[in-house]
Amino acid sequence: MDEGAVAQLAAVHDVLYDPLLVDDMPRLITEAQGADVLIVRNRTQVRHALLGALGRCKVVGRLGVGLDNIDVSGCAAKGIDVIPATGANALSVAEYVIASAMLLLRGVYASTPAVAAGQWPRNALSNGRETAGQTLGIIGFGSIGQTTARLAQALGMKVMAFDAMLPSDAPVFAQTGVYCATLNALISSADVITLHVPLVDTTRGLFNAARIAAMKQGAILINTSRGHIVDLAAVAAALRSGQLGGAAIDVFDVEPLPADAALLNCPNLLLSPHVSGLSVESNERVSFMIADKILEHLR
Repeated sequence: MDEGAVAQLAAVHDVLYDPLLVDDMPRLITEAQGADVLIVRNRTQVRHALLGALGRCKVVGRLGVGLDNIDVSGCAAKGIDVIPATGANALSVAEYVIASAMLLLRGVYASTPAVAAGQWPRNALSNGRETAGQTLGIIGFGSIGQTTARLAQALGMKVMAFDAMLPSDAPVFAQTGVYCATLNALISSADVITLHVPLVDTTRGLFNAARIAAMKQGAILINTSRGHIVDLAAVAAALRSGQLGGAAIDVFDVEPLPADAALLNCPNLLLSPHVSGLSVESNERVSFMIADKILEHLR
């Protein structure tokens, strides 16, 4: 957490912040028994033994928005409120998405080694695509999806969105000027698809080989939501065949990602270690939001 947020919580009795103990689960379980507050990131699983150890905990603060690492119903059964940092890292994720889309559409930014070595791949790199005029398809139209739409529109992109939890006449579509599409229509017509959905039964395996094959040839896929939603082997195969024009993957089924020969030297692939929502500014916003909400809850 940000040092200022830590100081803000210092007056609260027995606050346990998990990154100090995330790799020592037995000690984390022991320490959790006396905690009034537990603050976690995405690696700590608040379920089973750890959840059982929360004897006096009143609230779990999540430094992020995904709750798939927390047994929310189990917490509720014990009278523990779960507070995510909804919206606090939306801009950081949105900027990651737009930057990745621009990099992959243009396709020239990996040429530094070749140019520095005296090569001149100008002809090969002269067919990049401009961002303006491309259609961005957003799957999951919450705070991150809406922030991404705003940035994309500022660059001249057309934007469509699908959200299984929103009716087609939800006011947010008219308010943002974003076209509400069906899932199949979005997949078949978007030049760039970005995913902003939680990991639940209906999204697990959402982008399998069949759905990737249904995308426009040369389209770009970006996943900053959760692993298990995108089939990485299918992504690699589609990149090598040219069905996909690029992919940016920030989240994985297993983290850290084990070495994977299918991903090595895969063309037009950007991999990052689950950092799309992390920046100096977003870390501060997330920390202070959770600190403020916990203090308000305990009062």
